[in-house]
Amino acid sequence: MKQEYFEIGQIVNTFGIKGFVKVNPFTDDMERFAELKSVLVVKNKELIEMQIEEIKYQKNVVLIKFKGIEDINMAEKYKGCYIKIKRENARKLPKDTYFIADLIGMQVYDEQGNLLGKVNDIYNNKVHDIYVIKDDLGKQILLPSTKEVIKQIDMDNDRIVVHLIEGLV
Repeated sequence: MKQEYFEIGQIVNTFGIKGFVKVNPFTDDMERFAELKSVLVVKNKELIEMQIEEIKYQKNVVLIKFKGIEDINMAEKYKGCYIKIKRENARKLPKDTYFIADLIGMQVYDEQGNLLGKVNDIYNNKVHDIYVIKDDLGKQILLPSTKEVIKQIDMDNDRIVVHLIEGLV
């Protein structure tokens, strides 16, 4: 099942006294924030649509000024909140690339049809993504997302087929 919303960052602190918040981005491309006019902030399990007034970049964080948040005291209330966007506001992906959120939870099988587990997490090691596969007993397998290993991603059937190279498992 495709997710309706994507988490794109977390408000980790305030910045300055004029109401900016400091956001730890969860996206590969921080500049992506400049394309957004509004975002959804998760506060007390509610989605609050907030209009973006200004975006700045500082090292590896994004500084956002929301309309209506005029000082540090107002901004402080959003510390720790996650920021989401609707799927339709996400960038279109190139062919054969997927949103991590859509891959999490997919069942992973080897080429012989044996269930290895589900995708529990995906992280990047600078060279390529690493899929963390976890079975029902909690055993983990780490698989690189290379063409040699990931043979098929079937979104319709919630299934990934992998080729296990000797030494990986």
